[in-house]
Amino acid sequence: MSEKNDTDKINKANIKIGSAWVYGDNVDTDVIIPARYLTTSAPEKLAPHCMEDIDSAFAGGVRPGDIILAGANFGCGSSREHAPIAIKAVGVSCVIASSFARIFFRNAINIGLPILECPDVKAMKGDAIEVDLSTGRIENKRSGEVYSSRPVPQFLQSLFSVGGLVPYVRIRLGETS
Repeated sequence: MSEKNDTDKINKANIKIGSAWVYGDNVDTDVIIPARYLTTSAPEKLAPHCMEDIDSAFAGGVRPGDIILAGANFGCGSSREHAPIAIKAVGVSCVIASSFARIFFRNAINIGLPILECPDVKAMKGDAIEVDLSTGRIENKRSGEVYSSRPVPQFLQSLFSVGGLVPYVRIRLGETS
């Protein structure tokens, strides 16, 4: 793949547009993916149960590209990688929160789920949200309000565009599988 094609792919992957799913503070990994479903790490088996203990309508109502907005300490609790896997598998394109639990933050990056910290974003469930990862610009299309987050560094944009840390490293090492 040429460098121009790589850049085009990253640029397209940086824009996220979806409906808002709004949650409060301290959304823990036990409500993101309940422990009773941790007998597998298969994304397609986790997705139908994502957020079911906090929002039973979420997994059935989320559409590809939708965005989770949350308060402080999103992803607190256990260190299970299953939580960001379930969120990504259900079709969420980005999670924006006031702050993230440290291990959730790392797990999300590792599996290629874009996350942004922005304490000021205000939205209602269903609002159209547009995010530009490269600039950190977040816009609520209903209200017209624009918010700023720290831009995602170029190497993380590349990592997100290929699906996470493992595919990124494989590409960098020249592996094909």
